[in-house]
Amino acid sequence: MGAAAGPAERWLESRGWTTQREAAFVDIAATRGDQRLYAEAKGRTSDPGLDVDTLYGQLLRRMPAEELGSAVFAVVVPDVAVKAAERVPRRIQAALRIEIYGVGEDGSVTHVGDHPDPLSQQ
Repeated sequence: MGAAAGPAERWLESRGWTTQREAAFVDIAATRGDQRLYAEAKGRTSDPGLDVDTLYGQLLRRMPAEELGSAVFAVVVPDVAVKAAERVPRRIQAALRIEIYGVGEDGSVTHVGDHPDPLSQQ
C-alpha cells in the first residue's frame, strides 16, 4: 500500500465515507450510503511512470466485476505522478468509472480532471 493511502483515507472520512484499509483486495474500500469506492494508492518513488502503470494493473485486476457501472474506482498518487496517471485516456477512465486523485506533500488530496468529483457529491 502506498504512502498516499493515509491522506486519502483521512480525506474520505472527512467527507462522510467509512473506510477500510487493505479490504476487498484493494488499498482502500469505502462506503457512504449506497456509494462504494475501491482505490489503489502509491507513494513517491524513483520511477512514478512505471509505478503508476503497475497501479492501474493492480486496480484493473482487482475490480469486482459485479461493481462495474455502480461503484467508483480510483487511483491515488503523489501529485508528482499525476501526469503519469493521466496517460490512460479519459474515455477509458470514464467507461470504467476510474478517478484520479493527487496527494500533495502536505497531505492534501485533489481530484484531477475537468469533470465533477463523484466522491464529493452526495
